Amino acid sequence: MTFVSASQTLPYLRRADDATVKDMGDLPSLDALAVTPSGLQKDSHETEQASQKNEEKSSSNEYHQHAECPCRVDLSVDGMTCASCINTITALLSDIPGVSNIVVSLLSKSATAVVHSRDLVPQLTEAIDDAGYEAVVVSIQPAQIEASNVQDTAVRTLSFRVEGMSTHDCPEKVLTALEAFGSQLAVEEPIFSYTNPILTISYTPRQPDLTVRSIISAIQNAEGMGGTGRLAVTIHRPLSLEDRARSMQRGEQGNLLLRFVSSAVVAIPTFVIGVVYASLVPSSSSTRRWLEAPIWRGNASRVQWALFILATPVMFYSAGMFHRRCLKELYALWRKGSRVPLKRSYDALTQTPVGLRYSQVSSGVSVAYFASIALLVLAALQNPSPSGRGDTTTYFDSVVFLTTFLLAGRFLEAISKSRAADAITALGELHPACALLVVSQESASPSLAALPALHSKDSDSDAQRMEEGDVVEKFDSMVKDGATVVKIDAELLEVGDLVRVLHGASPPADGTVVAGDCGAFDESSLTGESRLVKKSVGDKVFVGTISKAGVVDIRVDKIGGQTMLDHIVQVVREGQTRRAPIERVADIITGYFVPVVTLLASVTWIIWLSLGFGGALPPDYLDIEVGGWAVWSLEFAIAVFVVACPCGIALAAPTALLVGSGLAAQHGILARGGGEAFQETAQLDLIVFDKTGTLTEGGNPKVTDVQLFSDQSTDRRLSSQAVLGMAMELETGSSHPLATAIRRYCTDSGGTPCSAASVHETPGRGIRGSFNSLGYEVALGNEAWIEAHEVQVDGKVSALLNTWKAEGKSVAILAAWPTDLGLANSPAHCAVLAAFAIADPVRPEAKEVVMQLQAQGLGTWMISGDNVMTAKAVASSKVQWLQQVGMKRPAGSFTRIFGRRGVNSERCVVAMVGDGINDAPALTVADVGIAIGSGSDVAIASASFILVSSNLRSLLILCDLSRTVFNRVKFNFFWASVYNLVALPVAAGVIYPAGHARLPPVWASLAMALSSVSVVCSSLLLRLYREPKISS
Repeated sequence: MTFVSASQTLPYLRRADDATVKDMGDLPSLDALAVTPSGLQKDSHETEQASQKNEEKSSSNEYHQHAECPCRVDLSVDGMTCASCINTITALLSDIPGVSNIVVSLLSKSATAVVHSRDLVPQLTEAIDDAGYEAVVVSIQPAQIEASNVQDTAVRTLSFRVEGMSTHDCPEKVLTALEAFGSQLAVEEPIFSYTNPILTISYTPRQPDLTVRSIISAIQNAEGMGGTGRLAVTIHRPLSLEDRARSMQRGEQGNLLLRFVSSAVVAIPTFVIGVVYASLVPSSSSTRRWLEAPIWRGNASRVQWALFILATPVMFYSAGMFHRRCLKELYALWRKGSRVPLKRSYDALTQTPVGLRYSQVSSGVSVAYFASIALLVLAALQNPSPSGRGDTTTYFDSVVFLTTFLLAGRFLEAISKSRAADAITALGELHPACALLVVSQESASPSLAALPALHSKDSDSDAQRMEEGDVVEKFDSMVKDGATVVKIDAELLEVGDLVRVLHGASPPADGTVVAGDCGAFDESSLTGESRLVKKSVGDKVFVGTISKAGVVDIRVDKIGGQTMLDHIVQVVREGQTRRAPIERVADIITGYFVPVVTLLASVTWIIWLSLGFGGALPPDYLDIEVGGWAVWSLEFAIAVFVVACPCGIALAAPTALLVGSGLAAQHGILARGGGEAFQETAQLDLIVFDKTGTLTEGGNPKVTDVQLFSDQSTDRRLSSQAVLGMAMELETGSSHPLATAIRRYCTDSGGTPCSAASVHETPGRGIRGSFNSLGYEVALGNEAWIEAHEVQVDGKVSALLNTWKAEGKSVAILAAWPTDLGLANSPAHCAVLAAFAIADPVRPEAKEVVMQLQAQGLGTWMISGDNVMTAKAVASSKVQWLQQVGMKRPAGSFTRIFGRRGVNSERCVVAMVGDGINDAPALTVADVGIAIGSGSDVAIASASFILVSSNLRSLLILCDLSRTVFNRVKFNFFWASVYNLVALPVAAGVIYPAGHARLPPVWASLAMALSSVSVVCSSLLLRLYREPKISS
C-alpha cells in the first residue's frame, strides 16, 4: 500500500451484485465507486439490464477460470499519514485468508497484495474501509507475471470512449461494425449504455487492415449512425496510481491550505489579545485594563470571552479534520459488526493513526479547549474581583496557535512529500503526445483525417508546432515517392508503422532506424550518459531520447506499455514497494511510541500534581489564578502530548529512499531491489565481476584465429565447410557473445548449412549436438567441456591453445566422433576438428572503475567460465587490477566465491555484476545482484539493480549514491530521535526549576511540525547530489 495514490479500486464484474456495491457506498468512511477493469462506471438501471443481457452471452467457465487464479492487486489508499497507518493496514489484510505479499507505501499512498482469487478483492477494500481509509482498486493482474518477465505479445487490449450515441440501439450498431474484423478482434467489455460509452476490445494487429486506426474508422462509419463524423472515438485510459496520487495530493494540499489560512487569520487577533496585551503591554495601559475587566457574568474577563469566540471556529473547523478522523477510526474499531476483533481494536487504539498523529493532535487541542471552557465557567461562577480585574487564565490562545502551527507543518510536509517523487514522475512524462506517421497518399485521407484530435499539450518542437490532423509537407526522398506525413496521437501507433522523427524531437515509440539523416541521439534521460550516441540504419532508438540528427524515419518495434521507458518506470515503481531492513526499526519504534508518550504525559501530570499538593514546590511556581496545581500541572502534560513526533522517525527512511530511487533512475540505474538493495550496496565489501560482456565489451567479439584439423580416427573426411557448418548450427540457438562471434565467422566463411537432430547447451561450458546426416556427434565449447567428453587433445593443439590464451583470447574447441560406431566416448574415436580463438576487448573504462572501487576499500574479483590462463591474462596482463580469479559454474561452483562472506569471522556483503543467462544463479545468490542493461532478460530478472547503460562508470555512481542515500537515512533517524529525546524532557518540565523556563503547548506544536518537515526537507536535499568525479 502506498501514500502517493491514496485510492483503492473495487472491481465491478459483470456478475457483481449492485445492491452490495451500493451498500458499500453507504459506509461512513468510504465513498465507494464501482469501477470495471476498463474504468466503466455502472450506476443506472439501463446499465444493469445491459449487464444482465451480456451475462447470458458470456461463459461462466471463463469467469471462474480468471477468478480462481492468483492475482496481484494494486490499490490506491487515501487517508494514510504516518508509519502506523502502514502497520494497521498490513495487519488487517494479513488476517484475511488467501492474502499474501502485502506491501503498503506511505509516500505513494498505495498498497499491493497477492490474493488467491479475485473474489477476495472486495474483502480487501472492506477491511481497509473498516480501518477508516478510502481505497480504490487500480489494477488486477495475474500474480505469475512479473513486470520484468513479461514477454511482448501480439495481442493488444484497448478501451475506447465512444461519444455521440443517442439511442439504445447505438451500442449494438457499434458492435455490429466490429464484426467485420472477424475472430482476430474480441470484445472484452461491450458498451452497456450510451450514457456510459466505454468499449474494451482485444485484437491481434495486422497491417494495414487491422490496426487501432482502422478500428476507430470502423466505429465512426458504423451503419445507421447518421454518417461519418457522428461518433467521436477516443482511447480511454483509467487513472494510474500516480495520477490518483497527484489528484489526492492536490486535494490534500488545497484542504490544508484553506484550513491553515482560516486559522492564521484568527491567529492575528489572538496574538494581539492573548500575547501582546496580556504580557507585553504595561498593566497601566487603559486598553489592557479594559480587556481584563469582567464582563457579562462573574469574574470572566473580556480576554477570556474574546479568545473563546476566536478559538471556537478554529477548534471545530480548522482542527475539525483531526477530530473527525480520530472519531471515524474509533467508530470503525469499536462499532457493532466491525471486522476488527476486540484485541486488535485495543492494539489499534495504541498503535494506529488513532494513537499517533490524529489522537495526539486531537487530544492536545481538545484538552486545551475544554480545559479553557472549564476555566471560563469557573471564572463566571466567581464573584467579580474588587480590583476590577477579571480572570485571564485560559488556553484558548494555545488552541489557535497549536492548530495553526500544525496545519502549517502538515501543509509543508504534504508539499515536500509530493516533491519527493518528482524525478520518477518526470520519467513518465517523457512520452511524446503526438507522432508523425509516414503513410501513402491513399491512406492519408478520409480515415486518418477523422482520427481524434490530440488531447495533450504540445511542446515547442518543430513536430508539435504543426496544426492538429493536418497533412505535413513531404520531406526529401526519405521514403518512397507519394508518401506523406500525418500527425496523429502517439497512442494510435501500431508495431510496424513508419514514423518520422524531426531534429529535437523524441521518438513516439521504440523502433529501428530505417532511413534519414542518421546522426546522434541524446539518451541521457534513460541511461544518464551525457555523451551523444551515434545511430545509423538498423540501430535501435527509444522513447524519451532526443534526436540531435536531421530528419529520421523509424519502424515502430514496441508501443505503449512495452517500451524501454515503460519498463524503467515499472521497475522503479516496483522497487519502491521493497522496504529496507532499517525501516523495520521505525515500525517497531512507532508501534510503541504512542503508548509510551501517553504514559509519559500521564506520569508528568501526576508527578507535578503530587509535588504541588504535597507542598514540595515553592508557592511562586503557581503562576495562575484559577485551577490551582491541577491546571498548572496539566500544561506540562499537554506539552508532552503535543511535542512528541513519531512522524519524523516514520518518514526518515521512505522519503530518502524514494528520492534516491528517482536519482538512480536519472543516472540510468534502476533500483529493482528497492530500499533493501540500497542498504546492502551501501555496506558492500566485495564486488565480483563476470568477464565476458561485463568487464569485456562482449557485444561484438570477433574470431581472430581458426585452425582446422582432419579426422584421423576414421576413413571419413569432412570438408572445412562442413566443419564450419556444424559449428554454425550448434551456435545458432545460443545467445552467448562468444557463440555469436563463432556463428558470424562461420557464416562469413561459407560454412555449409546442416541440420542437427538434437542440441543441448550447458551454460558456461559448451554445447553438444547430433548430426545424423553427417554421422557425427559434435561437442563445441571450452577445454573443460571437451575433456568432459574424454576427447584427447594432443600436444600440437595444446601448444596452439596456450599461445592464444597467453594473448588473452578465449578459445573454443570443436570435437566430433562417429555416431554409428557406438563408441561415443571412446578416446580412440574422438577427434578435435577445429579450434577458435575469440578476442573480446576489455572495456576502456574497466581499469579505472575497478581501481576506484579498490581505492574505496572494496575487494574486486573476477569469475569466468573461460580457461584459467585466458582469465588471468585478462585480469593481470591486460590491465593488472583484479585481485582474484575464479572459475564460474552456474550449477553451483560460484557458491565457492559467495561462501567467502564470512571474511575474518564477519559477514561479508558481496555484489555480483553480470549480464548473461549463466550469471543469473550468481546474481540471485549474491547479496546485491547488478545486471548490465544490455544483458539477457533472465539476468535482469535476477538482479537488484539494473544498469541501463553498459558503461561500468554507472557502477561507481551506484555505490556512491547508495552510501549517500543510506547515510541520509541514518542522519534522518538520528535527527528525529535526538529531537524526541531532547524535546520530551523539556516539555515535561525538567528545566523548569532553572528560571521557570518551560515549553508551552503552542511552541511545542511548532516544534513538532518542524521536526517532521525538517526530516522531509533533509531527504529532499539529496536532489542536490552530483555524481562523483572519475579520475583516470
